Amino acid sequence: MARFVVLLRGVNVGKGNRLPMADFKALLQGLGYTEVSTLLNSGNAVFSSTGRSVLKHAEAIGQALEQQLGLRVSVIVKSGAEMAAAVSSNPLEVPEADHSKFLVAFVQDSSALQKLEGQQALAQPPERFAVGSEAAYLHCANGILESKLGEALLKLGKGVTTRNWATVLKLVALSG
Repeated sequence: MARFVVLLRGVNVGKGNRLPMADFKALLQGLGYTEVSTLLNSGNAVFSSTGRSVLKHAEAIGQALEQQLGLRVSVIVKSGAEMAAAVSSNPLEVPEADHSKFLVAFVQDSSALQKLEGQQALAQPPERFAVGSEAAYLHCANGILESKLGEALLKLGKGVTTRNWATVLKLVALSG
């Protein structure tokens, strides 16, 4: 069985799209996924499945969220190997104290990462931004709230979701 990470965009932020993680876990288990665990309260989960298609998993989870819980949110599913590759191919060295200021942007279709390259002009020193084959990386040295590029990444649309580096590392550990 392969391990997968599911990342939901925009749940439990503000007053909209409320999703208790116990309900999310039960939904995933109801879809036949095993070894399900959630992380934090922001739509992160890890599961095992005999199915290998991340696209099929994303579609199934998205449909179930809408049909069973009335939530229409973007769902990005990555294999454990893809998540590990996103970590190992990170081109930016970031001190541990800055893990909460370091965003990783994930997309379902890696060709969409090319669109993120156009955001480079918004980076203000000492920010650093790089687009890799699995994800895009932004170190907001002065804080995410102070970053125009960080704000732009958060507003890019349904096809992109971000997680801070500390969360990414925890998800990789859970999916390993």
